[in-house]
Amino acid sequence: MTTPIATLYDATLPDLETLLAEWGQPRYRARQIYRQLYVNLVDDPQHMTDLPRALRDRLSSDTALTSIALVQVQQGDQGMTRKALFRLPNDAVVETVLMVYADRATVCVSTQAGCAMGCVFCATGTLGLLRNLSTGDIVAQTMWAARELRGINPDLHLTNLVFMGMGEPFANYNRWWAAVERLHDPQGFDFGARRMTVSTVGLVPGIRRLADEDLPINLAISLHAPNDTLRSELMPVNNRYPLADLLDATREYISKTRRRVSFEYVLLQGRNDTPELAHELGRLLRDEHAEPLLYHVNLIPWNPVPGTPLDRSSATGCSPSSGRCKSTACPAPCVLSGAWRLPPPVGSLQGRPARANRPASMWSLYDPLSVCFGYVSHQSTARFARCPLCVLFMVVHWLRPARCRAKRCPAEHYRCTCRTGHHRTRCANGCTNRTRRATNRRSCQ
Repeated sequence: MTTPIATLYDATLPDLETLLAEWGQPRYRARQIYRQLYVNLVDDPQHMTDLPRALRDRLSSDTALTSIALVQVQQGDQGMTRKALFRLPNDAVVETVLMVYADRATVCVSTQAGCAMGCVFCATGTLGLLRNLSTGDIVAQTMWAARELRGINPDLHLTNLVFMGMGEPFANYNRWWAAVERLHDPQGFDFGARRMTVSTVGLVPGIRRLADEDLPINLAISLHAPNDTLRSELMPVNNRYPLADLLDATREYISKTRRRVSFEYVLLQGRNDTPELAHELGRLLRDEHAEPLLYHVNLIPWNPVPGTPLDRSSATGCSPSSGRCKSTACPAPCVLSGAWRLPPPVGSLQGRPARANRPASMWSLYDPLSVCFGYVSHQSTARFARCPLCVLFMVVHWLRPARCRAKRCPAEHYRCTCRTGHHRTRCANGCTNRTRRATNRRSCQ
């Protein structure tokens, strides 16, 4: 009797060895298949040319690569941003976003179809929980992104993997963690654990469980409010795990892992972006009567969700709030809404295909992920937030790249991007290149 395997991406290497042994094949064939899946990134058993044709035919007839089917791919930013829509066997859909930059490539992966957390500002939460994704479904999204990236440029490789798509990863912990281990396997995809980040609404058991794992995965926590009353209005999960319990679990995680935690804070006009709440947030995170936290705060402008009684916080509200956070010992890189390309990957995916008669909007994807990976989280970023002219220049740079105007900034904080995004106080000649993160060095001295 043949051991059943859901899909090839659901199978571990020992599972493949067992299956091939039952088929009368030598053990090394399993390692060949595993390498074809995760190193060569094949999407069809017939392309595994180091296998006998009879074995390739049997793999095609008796197994499936994955249970999710690619329905649609939207492109933006001249093909450097791609959002894939996948259909599951029960007709539910999930989305995956690939974002390519000059020096890195990030894929945002979903772990559930829909979400049961019910955050009022999140489009995914309006769907409710449709189903959990299997380990193979999660892995298949990453493999799709790796193949897409290879098609863009064979020399490019994924540098960051973030579990910030549809769903709550800790509500599907076992399958999600199996996917993490599969992607980290040095015999296969061999993706570094420190380049993975998981985002949670604040499920305390999941945070504590992650603290005891062997792999050093980065942790991001959706905070969005500095007190229980407001947070419970925005995030019903706070009724089960209030801020005190959440911060205790966070301190336990930091104590065990010695890794910095990111607190995500979506800015909503008049709800959680006032100066008073900024000071309250600073007091919450620098509690003198508790063990100090190793953290930073990501301020994220909200992407409007139809049907919700919320408004996007203005850019002028973003900068002073981050400055006030800084004055209360709250390190808060201010992320402005410049990198909009396609429907956003973080908390705003709805699993809807784009209309065939209308191209996808090029101004509806905000990429808050970049703050975690070296673009905005530089130590000098906090100075930008205190200089209104810097904020203006940064917004202009993102929305409409133009000449470097560093010489006109009295605070000398505006960065020149002609050194692959490195921060400089001045551009000696005036940066003349018009790409967002260009790599040439001719303009700066």
